[in-house]
Amino acid sequence: MDDAHRIALLRRYEPIIRFTQGEQFFPMDAEAYICASSLWIKRPREEPQELVQASVLTPETLAQPYEDEFGTVRFLKFVEPLSATEMAAHVLRQHDEDELHEVSFRVGTGRLARVGYASRVVDGLFRVGLLARGRVPGDAATAAVLGYRTLMQQGHGHVYHGRVVEESGWVVLQYWFFYLYNNWRSRFKGANDHEADWEMVCIYLAADGADEIHPEWVAFASHDYQGDDLRRRWDDPEVQKIGNHPVIYAGAGSHASYFTAGEYLTEIELNILAPLTRAANTVTRLWKRALQEESDEESGDPAHSGGSVLAIPFVDYARGDGHSVGAGQAEEWDSPLLIDESVGWVRNYRGLWGLYTQDLFAGEDAPAGPMFNRDGTVRRAWYDPVGWAGLDKVAPGAELLDVTRGRREEIAARRAKLRAQVVAKTASLRALDVQAAAMRNQPHLQQLYTQTIAELDKLSREIDGMQAEITADNALLDSLALYEQHLLRGGRGPMRAHIRRAHTPAPPNQVRASRIAEIWAAISVTVLLVAFVVLFYFSPRFLPIWLVSILALFAFIEASVRGTFTRLVSGFAAALAIAGALVLLYEFFWWVVAAVMIALAFYILWDNVRELARSRHEADRRDASGCRGGAGGSTP
Repeated sequence: MDDAHRIALLRRYEPIIRFTQGEQFFPMDAEAYICASSLWIKRPREEPQELVQASVLTPETLAQPYEDEFGTVRFLKFVEPLSATEMAAHVLRQHDEDELHEVSFRVGTGRLARVGYASRVVDGLFRVGLLARGRVPGDAATAAVLGYRTLMQQGHGHVYHGRVVEESGWVVLQYWFFYLYNNWRSRFKGANDHEADWEMVCIYLAADGADEIHPEWVAFASHDYQGDDLRRRWDDPEVQKIGNHPVIYAGAGSHASYFTAGEYLTEIELNILAPLTRAANTVTRLWKRALQEESDEESGDPAHSGGSVLAIPFVDYARGDGHSVGAGQAEEWDSPLLIDESVGWVRNYRGLWGLYTQDLFAGEDAPAGPMFNRDGTVRRAWYDPVGWAGLDKVAPGAELLDVTRGRREEIAARRAKLRAQVVAKTASLRALDVQAAAMRNQPHLQQLYTQTIAELDKLSREIDGMQAEITADNALLDSLALYEQHLLRGGRGPMRAHIRRAHTPAPPNQVRASRIAEIWAAISVTVLLVAFVVLFYFSPRFLPIWLVSILALFAFIEASVRGTFTRLVSGFAAALAIAGALVLLYEFFWWVVAAVMIALAFYILWDNVRELARSRHEADRRDASGCRGGAGGSTP
């Protein structure tokens, strides 16, 4: 496939991206960023050093191979922090521009009101950590905005980097979008800021019966989602399209890709809290199982499905009410830039695209390029884009019928082989049984008889297992035959059966949290901490009692403002019942044991008496039947 054909395919299905009002960065040419950046190196136990100045660095320079010691990190640097005066001037200017064009971003309501106490506490600690690390002011993001505007004024338009890969019967169209900055935290109250951002979308084409290729699946990269959850079938109503162009709703600042417009509750887990997270999730699952409550995954709760009680809650705003880029939009794509391993900076530069902050909490460091992870290993999305979206196990539509028939033939052959083995083993089993019968009354053959009986039992179990496999194969062949008929009628498999954890927008009742719930969520952690300090100072002797009382009061208030009071009462009642039962068991353990033993004794007695009565009844009935038969037989 030549470059002209690749570009034609990419343009035929190129996505349309809809951004949120207030977005400041849009997809651009990565090489323009390279030329405007400097190259730095950070070796272990040394301060960062500049290798190539911004005015000198080129894509060809960046592509030069290099060697260094373990732990060395190379990174690009575009942003230079602003002074306090420059920062203040920009903020005022930005405010005036937003008011003039009415493009200011308005934060959604109820972020903390959507999660519980543990997440709120961790969220507060995380923000305190940001203060300690000096990553709050946002001067880097402001400098990035100014630098991006300068590049755009130089004539750089909106462009994506395209790649076409043929793998396992699929033609994969990869659309790589490069953003100069991720300002999710500083502008949209999100999790992190970092220089540079790479996002990607895949469209999977397959040949039909006429050797024409057409799209069957599409996959959007989004935060920590992976595999089957990333993809949707092309005909899925959730995949919005304008002609052949799928619509992407980009997260504000984060640039994560979503199928549907809305506000997405995203929970970020800190590596430092991983052990506590696992322990807390285990306790939560056991508690819900004990109370026979529906789990979050079973309930389809988008806010907490698969989430963690110690994760930090953030909202990713993918409203789609801002600029749109793509075919038929006010701003269209420039000609795509093809990338693959033949492009030097793609293949050879394994460093970071942006500032290396050495962030212990992760998330503030810049990403690597499209081909690599931060540690220099190759991304799975690059070397195995089919497996990355969980499509390695899925056959293209035109091959489904052949795959189904081939599987039927394999199972039928396996069944025939099993049947032949059953016939042979049955003959051996019967021969062993004859051998055992011949030795049964021969005392001198006792040892050989015992071995023969053991072989009989083993061979019998083997035959039983084979018969079970044959029965299962019969059912499977029937199912495959029905599925083949389904395919012949033009049917497909279930559209969304592959999705385990669908990321959907927060429902309206979460987006529009009540004012009381929002106020309570904002002050609850502070009130709890202050109350603890006050009690510790004035009444340390009764601190445990007061603390339990306050926690119970807080739980009552929380349930009231969030509308879960009934659930709280039922859970509290169940907990009291369990606790009461445990106390009684502890206090009267031997009485309980005695009562159980007596109950068992009377049950055994009742069962034995019932069996005795039944046997006596059967005996009396047989005697009566025999007497009637004898009288009849003596009649002349």
